[in-house]
Amino acid sequence: MLSTTSLLSLLKNNYPQFTFKPGDDFSWSSPENTIYYKKDIDNDVAFLFHELSHAVLGHTDYDQDIQLITMERQAWDYAINLANSYNITIPDNTVQTTIDSYRDWLHTRSCCPKCEATGMQFEKISYICPACNHKWRVNEARLRALRRYRLL
Repeated sequence: MLSTTSLLSLLKNNYPQFTFKPGDDFSWSSPENTIYYKKDIDNDVAFLFHELSHAVLGHTDYDQDIQLITMERQAWDYAINLANSYNITIPDNTVQTTIDSYRDWLHTRSCCPKCEATGMQFEKISYICPACNHKWRVNEARLRALRRYRLL
């Protein structure tokens, strides 16, 4: 198996259109055309391939929550194949756990803060409850606490 340093060198060489930089977390920044990775990636190589996959697939932003799940699934599917080409296996439980965390996050966003029914998204960060007609907006909050605010 490749060392982390060798793998990063290979990826930088094979994908010169992207910048690879150490950061606090794994992420893809389309405006910066940069893939950020944790400095100690030995146990998290799957996430490096995942973020590279977002970059290769041209993922930038989404307007509806369902699009986020679709992009995450596409990136994981691509990452599995990409990692295989480097003789690295991404465990299925890593993929499923990560996608489940997004599903849970999206479900929490869509729960009506008034009656807890599942709401419908009508704008990028706005929802309406079909049970009680309550409207609310949410923050992005993928990496911090989710907030829901009542709309008047």
